[in-house]
Amino acid sequence: MDLITAMEQASHGMKAQGTRMRIISENMANAETTGKTPTDNPYRRQVVTFKDEVNRADGVKEVQVDKIVNDPTDFTLKYEPGHPAANADGYVKMPNVNPLLEMMDMREAQRSYEANLGVIQVSRSMLMRTIDLLRSSG
Repeated sequence: MDLITAMEQASHGMKAQGTRMRIISENMANAETTGKTPTDNPYRRQVVTFKDEVNRADGVKEVQVDKIVNDPTDFTLKYEPGHPAANADGYVKMPNVNPLLEMMDMREAQRSYEANLGVIQVSRSMLMRTIDLLRSSG
């Protein structure tokens, strides 16, 4: 694998992790978004799934976003009898977003993004050194 291919693969990884960070941010922003009436569902957490896609030109695998799917876990109930979305017993369905889990996922996505960025930076540096060597030997 050449350096350009490594940089292309890393850029696909960065794009995929960027999408993941955007979805995690949406989850965090909607962690308290309830329905407007007792029959409405609150915000449902979303999760990004990935797939390997073979680049036919190079014959190498690249990571791609496969789908953005709803998390099927149950909503939690919170006792708030004055809330417009409260049921007859005073409970409101709350989103299935766990802020601690989202923060851990965000940190993991950030580290993956940074690792891919590191690959690009090292590859670029190696290409620049190669060009410098070719200039000085010629």
